[in-house]
Amino acid sequence: MSRPSRRRLPENYMVIWVDGNMDMANKDCQNTMDQLRGVVNQVNPCTTAEECIQQLNENPEEISFVISSGALGQHMVPDIHDMAKLNAIYIFCPKKERYQDWAQNWAKIKGVHTSIKHICKKLATAIKQCNQDHMSVDLKLTSDDDPQLRELTDFIRKEVSGTGWRRMGQLLLKIGQFDKAEELYMALLEQASNDSDRAYIYHQLGWLKNDQGQYAKAVAFYEQSLKIYRKTLPEDHPSLATMYNNVAQAYNDMGDYLKALEFYKKTLKIEEKALPSNHPHLATSYSNIGQVHNNMGDYSKALEFYEKDLEITKRVLPSNHPSLASSYNNIGGVYSDMGDYSKALEFYEKYLEIRKKALPSNHPDLATSYDTIGQVYNNMGDYSKALEFYEKSHQILKKALPSTHPHLAGNHLSFAAYYEKMGDYTTALKALKNAYQIQRKAFEEGNRAFSFTYSRLGRVYRSMKDYSKALEYFEKRLAIDEKTLPENHPYFGISYSNIGDVHRLMGDYEKALTFHRKALNFQENVRCNPLQCATTYINLGETYRQMKNYTMALTYYQKGLKIREQKLSKSHPDLAVAYHNLAKLYLSTRQYNMAMQNVQQAVEIAQEKLPSNHPHVSEYKETLEKIRKKM
Repeated sequence: MSRPSRRRLPENYMVIWVDGNMDMANKDCQNTMDQLRGVVNQVNPCTTAEECIQQLNENPEEISFVISSGALGQHMVPDIHDMAKLNAIYIFCPKKERYQDWAQNWAKIKGVHTSIKHICKKLATAIKQCNQDHMSVDLKLTSDDDPQLRELTDFIRKEVSGTGWRRMGQLLLKIGQFDKAEELYMALLEQASNDSDRAYIYHQLGWLKNDQGQYAKAVAFYEQSLKIYRKTLPEDHPSLATMYNNVAQAYNDMGDYLKALEFYKKTLKIEEKALPSNHPHLATSYSNIGQVHNNMGDYSKALEFYEKDLEITKRVLPSNHPSLASSYNNIGGVYSDMGDYSKALEFYEKYLEIRKKALPSNHPDLATSYDTIGQVYNNMGDYSKALEFYEKSHQILKKALPSTHPHLAGNHLSFAAYYEKMGDYTTALKALKNAYQIQRKAFEEGNRAFSFTYSRLGRVYRSMKDYSKALEYFEKRLAIDEKTLPENHPYFGISYSNIGDVHRLMGDYEKALTFHRKALNFQENVRCNPLQCATTYINLGETYRQMKNYTMALTYYQKGLKIREQKLSKSHPDLAVAYHNLAKLYLSTRQYNMAMQNVQQAVEIAQEKLPSNHPHVSEYKETLEKIRKKM
């Protein structure tokens, strides 16, 4: 899924729209405001030249733009034209010819316009140029004792009120010179003489720490910045929305999803009030909130917000835009987590279609997309298709990335999942160990990246009948989940079910029942992938069968089978497992016709979908022979 996006504090642009006939109750005026706010967050309307001049004089922002009617403009322009903070003036008037000649005498007047759309385009271009100007610093940094940096820092110490230090700090962050950026900001913090500068520096330090993965420190700096901004800004100010958004992402990266959700909602509240309903920032906020809900395992909520994001994104962006691709990818991820693989595939393929047009054929992002689609095919039981996409991904990654890159660990995990399904447990184990070695170099022990690796290792060792090893890794997975996930996350159900199944295989049926019931407590009360619930039902059924409680076994087998038949294709190997379990149950209860009917279905699926040397094929055939002898 796409990572939530942070937002830089804007270079503090402000638009003042002045018109003596303005009536904000009028729909045309409201529409004009909406269009302007689509370009810049802060738009201040006023009806007199005096109000406009006062706002320019009091404006703490760095760069301002004025939109004026023709009549007011003639009166006001001589008084404001030479203000340093004023970047441009746009005359908005239906009688263009009346003011055309006059406007040409003033350099900052950028035309007489009859349409607000034309002004918005000009305004967007001007802001883009300002941003480029602010980054037009060409400085080669060489070492911690770089004389250029020292000279610039010494100069900035004396000129804290200027904007050069902001641009320098942003450049250092942009090129990844985090230590130099931190040194610069800390020096400037000592010399800062007003709260406005301190707030900005704290924010940038938060941004820096977030980039370094030091999320707790990032939050601390962001909150120091917030404390200052909230003293001077109204609660619905756009700059606060930016701050809340960035605090939220830091909490999200820390795995504190409730705090992340709290701050993302604060961002959204401001934006829904200040921005038009189709503004891209709203789409971003909906997407961010969707991702938090997805991380928390609340898939229906995640889907709700992702679809809001998609609705806006489709309206305002071209059909091949990368942001639209990200929206499709996010929705595909939710459907995959919910077990609706055909819908997941539909959205993942839309994502891939856009990315293939935009990226070179060897781009790592395409590899990620191929791998994701491969996982869906693997879950759908179409293993040859899964392998095809995993191979595509691997061919790109091995050329584009160093062998120790974490993305290659993900690729190894995908191959492991494939080989596990194929019954080639030795090769699956080798792939998992490769993934683990990469992750050990890239992450600290306990990182969530290990969670899926441990789970896969547990599954493979279980299939290899090394139950103590399987239990060890399933418990490691559970320990990470307990530290990093909210207590009602669906992943707990998966871990409890896996641990319960190992206890069953080790003959400890009471422990098995305890863990399976804990799993169901999650899966039946928290919206999760119904196929996970089906697995727990079938594991419970198998436990009761081995305890010779055939009535309870049949109840749970049938519950699990019903879900799998609804969600999976008729030839999915997981259905074969369910049919085989029922066959064993009916064999134990001497219902040989029912046993034969179910085992034949299991054998047919296995012969179609699995290699001939797969352990399940021989197991199903052995059961068939036992039933045949009894008949």
